[in-house]
Amino acid sequence: MWKLTNGKLVQTTDQSRVKFRTNISKSLIVHLSKLADEYDSHPNYLLENGLQNLLSHGTITFNKALRPKDRVQYKTTYDKELLAAVKEFASENTLYTNDVLEYSVSFIDFKTIKNSSYKHRVE
Repeated sequence: MWKLTNGKLVQTTDQSRVKFRTNISKSLIVHLSKLADEYDSHPNYLLENGLQNLLSHGTITFNKALRPKDRVQYKTTYDKELLAAVKEFASENTLYTNDVLEYSVSFIDFKTIKNSSYKHRVE
């Protein structure tokens, strides 16, 4: 992200984002990457959008027996407040955070996702 300081653009890191590592389905990562390319976005922006919509929906129906078997490590950044809310939501529903991440994919609203140039915005 860029900030306008004293009439000059200064590149800074977005302090509202945190790194997070989890294990999610490899086939889901591939699917998200294809969607991100198609919609000029990034996979983590798609996940964030789905998570926000899932949290606003407020309920989750997750069958633990159907957890994917192809989980791999996935590292990316998320909005700090959103990630805290997701962790709390997962805990309230006796699920793991990666279960909620995978489930949220069906809640992605492609009309409101951030585009790939969002991280280069000027504030």
